[in-house]
Amino acid sequence: MRTRRLAAAQVAALFAVTGVAALEVNSALATPRPPVERSVAKDTLRPVAAFASFAQPHARAVAVFVEMGKVLQHPRCVNCHPAGDRPTQTDSMRPHEPLVVRGADGHGAPGMRCETCHHAANFDPAHVPGNPQWHLAPLVMAWQGKTLTEICEQIKDPARNGGRDMAQLVHHLGEDSLVGWGWAPGVGRTPVPGTQKEFGALAKAWADAGAHCPPE
Repeated sequence: MRTRRLAAAQVAALFAVTGVAALEVNSALATPRPPVERSVAKDTLRPVAAFASFAQPHARAVAVFVEMGKVLQHPRCVNCHPAGDRPTQTDSMRPHEPLVVRGADGHGAPGMRCETCHHAANFDPAHVPGNPQWHLAPLVMAWQGKTLTEICEQIKDPARNGGRDMAQLVHHLGEDSLVGWGWAPGVGRTPVPGTQKEFGALAKAWADAGAHCPPE
């Protein structure tokens, strides 16, 4: 028991040094619980006007998509676009706890459906995120572990983006409420940069410039 308590104390000290909220410890078992993420100020997205100096549409589209990558590659988005059947969570993108799986429709397995815990809105007292549409992106839309170029090619491919044409894709990125959750993820979670309106404007500018992707 002394060894187990020492290990828990060492883990708590490590998280304190790195600036992460200290671990809660179950006093009965001396078992560390996962830390809750710290809330931090939102980063920004450069506005569309910042890319006006790119005379060539191809170069402008690439530069705009790189800016969009701040959102697309953020943990708030990647956690819901996992490469496997288990979602991830927190900024460290650790496997979801408790153990849940995608299920046949992206809403979880029978008896462990997403909506069992995730309701129509965030429940901040328990640090449980929520949205009326809460579910995993289909596996064909997974981009965890992919490069920004691969993500770019994927999201503009109707076969891998839910059958959306470019106008529908821009609307999805700029208006969809589940996408929008990333900007209001609740207490203890780092929001994605900027605002959804700014992100939607960037998506439209990218599409208008030809929707070109960054080189590998």
